[in-house]
Amino acid sequence: MGAEQQVRAGFVELYGAEPEGVWAAPGRVNLIGEHTDYNDGFVMPFALPHTATAAVSRRTDGRLRLHSADVEDGVAELRLDDLAPESDRAWTAYPAGVVWALREAGHPVTGADIHLTSTVPSGAGLSSSAALEVVVALALNDLFELGLQRWQLARLCQRAENVYVGAPTGIMDQTASACCEAGHALFLDTRDLSQKQIPFDLAAEGMRLLVVDTQVKHAHSDGEYGKRRAGCEKGAALLGVDALRDIPYADLDAALERLGDEEEVRRLVRHVVTEDQRVERVVSLLKSGETRAIGPVLVEGHASLRDDFRISCPELDLVVDTALAGGALGARMTGGGFGGSAIVLTEAADVDTITKAVEEAFAAAGFTAPRVFEAVPSAGARRLG
Repeated sequence: MGAEQQVRAGFVELYGAEPEGVWAAPGRVNLIGEHTDYNDGFVMPFALPHTATAAVSRRTDGRLRLHSADVEDGVAELRLDDLAPESDRAWTAYPAGVVWALREAGHPVTGADIHLTSTVPSGAGLSSSAALEVVVALALNDLFELGLQRWQLARLCQRAENVYVGAPTGIMDQTASACCEAGHALFLDTRDLSQKQIPFDLAAEGMRLLVVDTQVKHAHSDGEYGKRRAGCEKGAALLGVDALRDIPYADLDAALERLGDEEEVRRLVRHVVTEDQRVERVVSLLKSGETRAIGPVLVEGHASLRDDFRISCPELDLVVDTALAGGALGARMTGGGFGGSAIVLTEAADVDTITKAVEEAFAAAGFTAPRVFEAVPSAGARRLG
């Protein structure tokens, strides 16, 4: 039974009627552009084949019923008038936050029955929360005929996560889930939300991109992410700009000098400014057909996240070091940091060798066995039926 049939059958079992529709929204991997999104910078994610799938029907009585096939609990029933920021610490905060954000923005959502399931690995830095938010937003947009564009849905989902859940994330994850196209990476300017779909078909060129989930869990609301964000905002204020995006790469050394002995802020600023430049380099290389040449740029990005942003961990560093020693074209941690996943760009012929080397290195270090899978650039959110 496929995901659509499964979630449809689950809905009928729970709520005693057919859903009005079934929708899916993917997780994402960020190819390059880490911690740039809340600095008005550039990012380059692509959607994974792993999705959150939701069967949904409208209600007219101001009630929201939520259920997940992936959680032991029964159906959670909430009154729309009771939805309030940071009132919920469970998984239900993500879909409920979307309903809250839609209503706060003046959209006439009168209630819903929702049954969800997800194949996006949770806590792996692959945006399982954004997939949950976007699938609910798209379903409600369709059912209540709200007429919102994909980028508008992404904005509302980000508001749900920032204000309702209380996690200070940028706009990238929700935009990737809502807007990516199969066979492409999304070059997104997070300041004006302009998008370019950049062809990224590795299989056609004899390459693969592996995701290595270290199984080290991280949670954005744990404070370290917020500290980095506050440090970036402090850097922008000290340098007299709206956001670190406004510091040209050519002026980086002068900007760092102006920050004087603010050592931590200097490191954060250096990462963001060089990372924006790395995104532009990757876009340029992909456009000119030099896909293999993005490998060293990914490695530079990892070093910057490890040494300047200081959000790597021993497991992520081991993936990168082992993959490169085994002949990978490039590798880096991806996502918010402190665990989660790394990506490895490799020739197709080397996939098995590199996978085995990483697994053996983890075993030798006494780490939990990693989960390794291929990341295929896939379609964004869509209605299944």
